[in-house]
Amino acid sequence: MAAGADAPPPLTPEEAQGILINLSSVVGTNRWNSSTPVCSWTGIACTRSGSGSSLVVTNITLSNYGISNRSIFASICHIYTLLSLDLSRNSFTDLGDLFSTSSCRMKQGLLSLNLSSNKLSHRLSDLSGFPQLEVLDLSFNLFPSENLSAYLGSFPRLRSLNLSSNKLNGDIPVSMAGSLAELVLSGNHFSGSIPQALFTYGNLTLLDLSQNDLSGAVPDEFKSLPKLQTLLLSGNNLSGKIPLSLNVTTLTRFAANKNFFSGSIPTWITKHVRMLDLSYNNLNGSIPPDFLSHPGLQTVDLTSDMLEGTIPNSLSQSLFRLRLGGNKHGGNIPNSICDGMSLAYLELDNNQLMGNIPSELAKCKHLSLLSLASNQLEGRLPDGISNLEELVVLKLQNNSLNGHIPNTFPASLSTLNLSQNSFTGQIPSRVFELPKLSTLDLHGNNISGGIPISISSSKSLIELNLGYNALTGTIPTMATTLSTSLNLSHNYLSGSIPSNLGYLSELEILDLSYNNLSGEVPSSLGNMQSLTQLVLSYNHLSGSVPRFRQDVEIDIEGNADLINGTGNNNSTSTTGKKNPHNVVIIIFTIAGALVGLCVLAVIVMMSLSKRIYGVEDEGLSTGESVSQIINGHLITMNSIHTSAIDFMKAMEAVCNHQNIFLKTRFCTYYKAVMPNGSTYSVKKLNSSDKIFQNGNQEKFAREIEVLGKLTNSNVMVSLAYILTVDSAYLIYEHAYKGTVSDLLHGEKSDVIDWPSRSTGSFSTIAGTVGYIPPEYAYTMRLTMAGNVYSFGVILLELLTGKPSVSGGIELAKWALSLSARPDQREQILDTRVSGTSIAVHSQMLSVLNIALSCVAFSPDARPKMRNVLRMLFNSK
Repeated sequence: MAAGADAPPPLTPEEAQGILINLSSVVGTNRWNSSTPVCSWTGIACTRSGSGSSLVVTNITLSNYGISNRSIFASICHIYTLLSLDLSRNSFTDLGDLFSTSSCRMKQGLLSLNLSSNKLSHRLSDLSGFPQLEVLDLSFNLFPSENLSAYLGSFPRLRSLNLSSNKLNGDIPVSMAGSLAELVLSGNHFSGSIPQALFTYGNLTLLDLSQNDLSGAVPDEFKSLPKLQTLLLSGNNLSGKIPLSLNVTTLTRFAANKNFFSGSIPTWITKHVRMLDLSYNNLNGSIPPDFLSHPGLQTVDLTSDMLEGTIPNSLSQSLFRLRLGGNKHGGNIPNSICDGMSLAYLELDNNQLMGNIPSELAKCKHLSLLSLASNQLEGRLPDGISNLEELVVLKLQNNSLNGHIPNTFPASLSTLNLSQNSFTGQIPSRVFELPKLSTLDLHGNNISGGIPISISSSKSLIELNLGYNALTGTIPTMATTLSTSLNLSHNYLSGSIPSNLGYLSELEILDLSYNNLSGEVPSSLGNMQSLTQLVLSYNHLSGSVPRFRQDVEIDIEGNADLINGTGNNNSTSTTGKKNPHNVVIIIFTIAGALVGLCVLAVIVMMSLSKRIYGVEDEGLSTGESVSQIINGHLITMNSIHTSAIDFMKAMEAVCNHQNIFLKTRFCTYYKAVMPNGSTYSVKKLNSSDKIFQNGNQEKFAREIEVLGKLTNSNVMVSLAYILTVDSAYLIYEHAYKGTVSDLLHGEKSDVIDWPSRSTGSFSTIAGTVGYIPPEYAYTMRLTMAGNVYSFGVILLELLTGKPSVSGGIELAKWALSLSARPDQREQILDTRVSGTSIAVHSQMLSVLNIALSCVAFSPDARPKMRNVLRMLFNSK
């Protein structure tokens, strides 16, 4: 509080206690005991008064208390000794006029105010008159656009301002206190260029302008920011070259990925920077020889630029993450690449690297991820790979590697992909003894011999692809953990199909095509409850195909003596009244199905193209010419849609930014109005040029048509697709009714009760921050376990009423941290809802346990989606 003759006397603990007792009735918490001193209450902090004779209340923290009643401010305004007020992660929709009047004595001395992660949607100018305020966090709200430059100047002592993740647009504000050190404006809709006036704030240490619509060149004025430590410009439309003045000695982190920067990489940029991300730009030329060698350099990401030349020989001793995939680097992998000894993540995939994999890679003792896929590497796999005791992911597919597959691999290995090489010899039996191996892909080699019987003892295997080899013998007993797919196609396997394959109750895809299998198809396969696709084509099978569920896709072509029986694919069901509780839970399953809409399309693209660009598509500028359609095809047989869908109208829609209604990391949705007035959604996917080579265009079309055969009425399916020279488009019914975020954290002020959260039409898109599973950081792969994680986040949103990310903290991580102690689990639930009845409270706790299991850190610890459904049905 500012000193002065007119300063009010300190508020006594007794006076504060009376105010806070009144406040507790508004908060609705039972955590405060009026019989104990106020300074011992949860969320209350005190310090000695100026004379040191008594304690006064200086800090109030009521984060995540489920508060929405703004009358709380009337009480708080009387506590004029406050220095810090934290009301984050609540449900305030407006502040009223309390904070804009002089009668709120608390404002005069407050130093820190945190109102982040609420639903505040009124103008920012409602906040004024805080002469001492140094820290203001209003992130993750719904503040609309206004003249920020005129308003922010009213905080004369502000040091830290966070307005990220709101609805602000227009120009970047420049009228702020000269004392400002941290400015965070990310996740808004600011446009135009970065203003020159921003560089007059010489005290800036953190500047975050990421995830906006900024364009143009970056001013070359960074010498005016001598204290700058962190600069984040990612996810904009910035262009030009990296400014020379960025050679600031204090700068330790610089991220400008997903822009349009061009030119060569400045050699000096890593001289001071510790963490650098310039991925998904248009940078060209070669990497300077000393670029990776500067002491202190920790992470470098140059993925998907246009870089060429060799990889530098000298690496920093502290470099632990190096990502150079998706460029045109040639030559050999340097033998010295592990001299630094710190590398944990090394991604050199999708380049033009040649020669052998250096045996010196064995020096990278801390390597967790090694991806050298899609290069021109040859020779044998070094034996030293087995010495990498921390290796989790090894991706070497699509090279020209040969020789035998090593008999030993690190016990920590989870993913091993050696597909599309020239490996010979037999499958080493010990590979199936790896305790954490979940994915093994050896397809497209020259491997011979039988499948080791040790596969039956595999503890974690969920996906196995041995297709397109020269395997012989019979099919052994498989690991019961297999759940995603089992592909043994295009080999020389003989004998009958083992009946014990029917025990793989969670397997989704079984492909035994193009072998020498004979005999009848075991009836036990009909017991595979998760099976969606069975491929038995081109064998010597006979008899009748057993009965499967109607939604199982079966291919028996090329088996002259095999008959598709008349009873096949008839669904069986029982009728009767459904328990209303079960009907409630079904909706969660619908949400889970909807999670994968965008992810499913990405998986299709990834399966067809060796190189996928991760840059978010921004559409075409208004007036830009429509790309030529090279293939447009209706999937649906519904006459309403076939008569309404016009491919040219769909293409015209994606040429206008104003038609965008949803953007995610992987795809962009456009609203398209057809000539007859019908409205459809057009989803645009980025594809690489390789998708239209080697017949991949036809493969893509076939995959999309398979997606169109989905029959679940709660899942949006493709009605048509369009292929152009460089992109692919999917057309859906325009049934976008909102996401979890819209309904729980949107502009509506009413609290959504528990029955409404079960019965609402919820969907979300995985692939955005908060929904991405932790293992994606090193696997860069979408999996079924990842989908379960995303679904778990949705459940947590429903249970907490909170967004997937707030205040930079992911909801899943926050919930897991509280779940460690049973007595803290109550804090996770939305108290506005869980307290409405004992029944609701009990059911929410049951669903919470399911949600926490879904977001487990380890993919292996997460339940399968079918088991999640079963648990939801049984939750009480």
